[in-house]
Amino acid sequence: MPAKEPSEIAHAAVATGVKKAELRWDKVLIGSFLAGAYIAFGGLVAIAVSSGLDPRTWGSLPTLFTGTAFTLGLVLVLVAGSHLLTGNMLLVPISALQRRLTKADVARNLTLVLIGNVLGALFVAYFLAVQTGVIGHVGSDAGTSGAMTYDRLAAIAQAKATHENNWQIFLRAVGCNWLVCLAVWMSLAADTLSGKVLVIFFPIMAFVAMGFDHVVANMFFLPAAIFAGVPGLGWDDTLRNWAFAFLGNLVGAFVFVATSYWYLYLRDEPSTEKPRELT
Repeated sequence: MPAKEPSEIAHAAVATGVKKAELRWDKVLIGSFLAGAYIAFGGLVAIAVSSGLDPRTWGSLPTLFTGTAFTLGLVLVLVAGSHLLTGNMLLVPISALQRRLTKADVARNLTLVLIGNVLGALFVAYFLAVQTGVIGHVGSDAGTSGAMTYDRLAAIAQAKATHENNWQIFLRAVGCNWLVCLAVWMSLAADTLSGKVLVIFFPIMAFVAMGFDHVVANMFFLPAAIFAGVPGLGWDDTLRNWAFAFLGNLVGAFVFVATSYWYLYLRDEPSTEKPRELT
C-alpha cells in the first residue's frame, strides 16, 4: 500500500484545508449537509446492528459492533467527498498556522460546516430514522425490531445527554476528535481506496467503542431520541451536550493533531505560496 511520509501528509493537509476554506459558501453548505447525513447513516446502521444485544449476555461486544458499523460514516465523508466539522477542525486551522489562511477564514468555514452538518444529521434523524420506522418509538411492541432499535437509541442518547457531566463530555470529545483527526490525517497518507478505508477503520471503531463524544454524531443520536419520544430527554440536554462536545472536539483537533504536527513538520518550513498574515 503506497503511503506518504508524515511530512508529506502535513503538506497535503495544508493544501486540503486551503481548498476547503476557499470554496464558495453554497458548495460548503451542500457538502456539509451531506457529511452530516453520512455520519447520521453511520449512527443509524450502528444502532441497527447492535440493537437487541443484552449486555448481560454479550458484555462489551455491543459497543464493538457499534463502533465497527459506525465507521461507515467517515468512509463516506472522506471517500465520497464532503465537509465534516470535526475533520475541518484539523485541516483548516493547520492551514492558518502555516499562514495560508486567516482566522476569519477559519471561523467562516467552521461556521458554515457546523450549520450544514446539523441540517444533514437532523434530516436523517427525523425522516430516515424515525419517520421510516427504522427506529421504533415509545410503545413499540416488545421483541420487534422497532422496539429493539428504540431501546438501543434510548440507551445511547440518555447516556450522552443525562449521565455525563460537562467535564466528562468535554474530555470524551477531546479523545474522540484526537482519534477522528488521526483517521483523517492517515487517510491523506494512503494513495489507494482500500488503504484509506483501512486507516479510517481502527481509530473510528476505537472512539465509538470507548464511548467518546463526537459532536456531529450527537447531532443525530440526541435529536433522533427526542423525535422517537425517549422520556427525560430535551433540547436543553441536547444543546448542552453539543456545546461541550464541540469545545472538546476543537481542542482534540487543534491541540493534539493540527498544532502538534504543524510543529513537527511545518514550523521550520514557512509556506512560500500565497502568504497571508494571520488576523
